[in-house]
Amino acid sequence: MITIGKDIPSSACIKANAHALARYSAICQEASIVPIVEPEVLLAGDHTAERSESVHQDTLEALFHELERQDVSLEHVILKASMVVSGKENARQAGVPEVAERTLRVLRRTVPAALPGVVFLSGGQTDENATAHLDAMNRLGGAPWPLTFSYSRALQAVALKAWRGSAANVAAAQKAFHHRARMNSFAAKGQWTPKLEKEAALAS
Repeated sequence: MITIGKDIPSSACIKANAHALARYSAICQEASIVPIVEPEVLLAGDHTAERSESVHQDTLEALFHELERQDVSLEHVILKASMVVSGKENARQAGVPEVAERTLRVLRRTVPAALPGVVFLSGGQTDENATAHLDAMNRLGGAPWPLTFSYSRALQAVALKAWRGSAANVAAAQKAFHHRARMNSFAAKGQWTPKLEKEAALAS
């Protein structure tokens, strides 16, 4: 994980993380396992979207340089990426179109077309923001790889809240989880809208 703050991340930090991920990927492929490489740039902090974009670009450039050095087959790697968002404590939060444009720009500049796909982590975003950002990227289009989701919190949080550890709430938790998964499925095809979100929630 890469933290953005005063004078960090250092280039040494980025290179060390990239090397570790590349070695992991090479070892996975030696064992006929497809590595999911996750260079997460954390959303904690008060950094701007511009600063986030710069760190994301440096991180991914270093990663793919190291993957090449370790003779990793890019056709057999999945990138699990974070999105270029403003720091959580920043007063100005980048809007959905800006996040989508910045994230896609970084990916196009750094990620080889040989990669079979990019999946996103939610990284502490709200459920709906994670869905909206993914949808906006797919609506922009033009990426050489499919863009989809590999969320944990943005899928699970609503289900856990509905469940609350009670067997009586299992059906409600399953319904909540299904709703979020379905909304993200639409987003992965660029077909999600806030209206669809509300209508589907009411219908369920």
